[in-house]
Amino acid sequence: MAIYESIQKINTNLGKSEKLRIVFMGTPDFAVATLDALVAHAYEVVGVITAPDRPAGRGRKLQESAVKKYAIEKGLTLLQPTNLKNEDFLSALEALQANLQIVVAFRMLPRAVWQMPKYGTFNLHASLLPDYRGAAPINWAIMNGESVTGVTTFFIDDKIDTGEIILQEKVAIAADDTAGSLHDKLMLVGADLVLATVQQIEKGIVATQKQKEAKHIRSAYKIFKETCEIDWKQPINTIYNHIRGLSPYPAAWTTLKNGDTIIFLKIYQASLAAEKHNLSIGTLLFDKTELKVAVDGGYIKLLEIQLPGKRKMKTAEVLNGLKLLKSAYVV
Repeated sequence: MAIYESIQKINTNLGKSEKLRIVFMGTPDFAVATLDALVAHAYEVVGVITAPDRPAGRGRKLQESAVKKYAIEKGLTLLQPTNLKNEDFLSALEALQANLQIVVAFRMLPRAVWQMPKYGTFNLHASLLPDYRGAAPINWAIMNGESVTGVTTFFIDDKIDTGEIILQEKVAIAADDTAGSLHDKLMLVGADLVLATVQQIEKGIVATQKQKEAKHIRSAYKIFKETCEIDWKQPINTIYNHIRGLSPYPAAWTTLKNGDTIIFLKIYQASLAAEKHNLSIGTLLFDKTELKVAVDGGYIKLLEIQLPGKRKMKTAEVLNGLKLLKSAYVV
């Protein structure tokens, strides 16, 4: 399948005496690596836009985003708008006089924002577009059993992740990668790709490629609680990919029935053993240190789990205090 429809050369007209003035938009740790790379390479970051502080944790204390903490540490101008269409915010953004905006793990921008700078607004996305457009590309790439993913920079348009592609870089997905480990790989490769994109803009010529629409483009839609539930009737590899694709967040979960007790169990780490058996799907096999589930094609061994109201622990630790009946099973 051809990914691109055409290649277009865009002249940015960056004069010799003109410097890039960058506004950076992002919120989580994934975005910090890119912002740090821009600062380390002495690019002029005239402003940082991040999410407002939000209550989190049991105490519901206001938490600052990772990008905000970094911006304050580096003394960067910071804006935290609640409404990106607000006139006061738009005026403050325009006053920064940026000629380029870079977005990493932020939110959808209104036209008034992404059209503002002279050289446009580009985004870093954690997939090889057009595949895995959407909110959770890292999770879905693993959950779908992909062996390769990557990162893409593209100019933002008025739809989600559909703009013209600037650069892409492939990244292999290891058989034991989790969403967490792949996140860290893509974070670093993505920071380098953003630098390469900025350097192209500096040189004055950017080659963009239009994304081709196709019937079989995979999506990366938002993950909800029901998405995370394990279907033990699925093949062994599908279950294994589901668990590692949701680890460490938001985590796969299952319902464990232990006599009359129902336990909602989160699973953070597992391994698989492909072998034949005659057990019913969901049957638990366990001893003092090991817990595994009979599935289609073998067993899923649970290595790190979490009981309600408890911290996540190695399964052997949990089994020390959890008295399982021989009839216990998962559904």
